[in-house]
Amino acid sequence: MARLLITGGAGFIGSHTCVVLLEAGHELLVLDDFSNSSPVALDRVQELSGRSLQGIEGDVRDAAVLEQLFANAASAGAPIEAVIHFAGLKAVVESVVDPLHYWDVNVSGTRALLSAMETHGCRSLVFSSTSTVYGEPDSFPLTETTPTDPIHPYAQTKLAVEQMLSALASTGDWRVASLRYFNPVGAHPSGRIGEDPLGIPNNLFPFITQIAAGRLEKLRVFGDDYPTPDGTGIRDYLHVMDLAEAHAAAVDHLLQSDAPLSLTLNLGTGQGLSVLDVVHGFEAATGITIPYEVVERRPGDVPKLEACPKQAANVLGWSAKRSLADMCRDGWAWQSANPQGYREAP
Repeated sequence: MARLLITGGAGFIGSHTCVVLLEAGHELLVLDDFSNSSPVALDRVQELSGRSLQGIEGDVRDAAVLEQLFANAASAGAPIEAVIHFAGLKAVVESVVDPLHYWDVNVSGTRALLSAMETHGCRSLVFSSTSTVYGEPDSFPLTETTPTDPIHPYAQTKLAVEQMLSALASTGDWRVASLRYFNPVGAHPSGRIGEDPLGIPNNLFPFITQIAAGRLEKLRVFGDDYPTPDGTGIRDYLHVMDLAEAHAAAVDHLLQSDAPLSLTLNLGTGQGLSVLDVVHGFEAATGITIPYEVVERRPGDVPKLEACPKQAANVLGWSAKRSLADMCRDGWAWQSANPQGYREAP
């Protein structure tokens, strides 16, 4: 088993991945600045896995923090062997409003991380990328060879990091995997960890669960005039536990490789669902009615994103196994048990 650094490991996808990695026997260091996450998540990760991890509060852009982290691990006789890099900003609209901040955190932060890794001879990295790098494609499903054409700063920063990793891999010393997520939703089936965005959620699923919990009044559906069967946007939603298992498979694949390696993989189910499909699916799974109103389209949104996940199956032996009903049931288990998320109710 390996000693791994997980950046942004207290976040939604990171925390679920930490559970899977700990259960597989890996030793974890978790770096997080808790700007959009909670230390409570890491406590619960340890509770669920029955194993401990080392949490470090810090910013991935801080070279001094990174140097100390890698140096301390090496001096303790347990150097970091690979990194899974989740730390970053991910709100499309926010990136349009403040693009420089996104380039700073997502690109400069990754550059600082890669520099520290290079210094300490750690050259295996799994990167949290996004399906939005494909922009507004007109043919589906999307494969890894579909041309990229990001239309907002969030996607542009993710593609820039992918290009940085490809350049490193071409030097012959690195093993890297860029995982292009589609739309992760749901939660750990225990209901102990889940998605807990600060403020009003930017994504559909936590908005739905917060309406069900009474925190929000009704859903805003951003446009019903897209060229889709019901007029609402289509996305490829996958269970966060499926996504977490993909990360474990990816890091194992890199560590087992005897040669330099550069992978780009789509992670999705291959089955697109509209906004209203998800709303009705949640209502069917929970018995809770979700009121909604249609409003204007949101800047940066595209009509459809749908994955072809065959390459991930071929390379990693991974495929998404959980259904929309599983996503809704587990997501509601989290939100109903934690109506205020990780924060105590006022």
